[in-house]
Amino acid sequence: MGRTLQLLIGVLALSAPGAHAARSELPAPRIDLPGAAGLQQVVLAGGCFWGVELVFEHVKGVADVRSGYAGGKSYMAHYASVAAGDTGHAESVEITYDPKQISYGELLRVFLSVAHDPTQLNRQGPDEGTQYRSTIFFGSEDQERVARAYVDQLQTARVFEEPIVTTFEKLEGFYPAEAEHQDYATRHPRQPYIVLNDRPKLFHLQRRFPALYQERRVLGR
Repeated sequence: MGRTLQLLIGVLALSAPGAHAARSELPAPRIDLPGAAGLQQVVLAGGCFWGVELVFEHVKGVADVRSGYAGGKSYMAHYASVAAGDTGHAESVEITYDPKQISYGELLRVFLSVAHDPTQLNRQGPDEGTQYRSTIFFGSEDQERVARAYVDQLQTARVFEEPIVTTFEKLEGFYPAEAEHQDYATRHPRQPYIVLNDRPKLFHLQRRFPALYQERRVLGR
């Protein structure tokens, strides 16, 4: 990436949607899941899946990231239908991670602070509709317990200017998006939408979580 584009992304990062949503750095979760053996998965939704996927591709401890759809029926999980906003799905990412390297709570911390703005209701930046809602899809009671406790912790601490509107939904299924949407932001770093809305998130990830940031890209299947 050229120096001029890097400088432009740095400037855009300061004014990107959600860049100033938090009053201060998000604290670590007081309640978290133990570091179990073996890879674990979490499904999160926070606007266009391109940008959320891009962020977690650069987080240490993440083994795989896939863009897809959650919250609706499998037979309706197609980009054109989901984009219309009437299938019940949210554009989501499935994150496979090693809990010995990064915890579930730390993934939520990244999600709520740099991957998207959890105070925007049914929208993120230029994208509007329930398909762009902020949602934590929990796959177990323990995931739900930790996620709700962390959001409550942040609400009580009032770290955001506005209330958090993130919802909690039981994961009924994750349906991978079409091949052209996988690793889209990594494969199209100069696409205008990516430059304006997604690349600045990496700037914030590197600045706020230097110990978690990795330059190596974790590419989805």
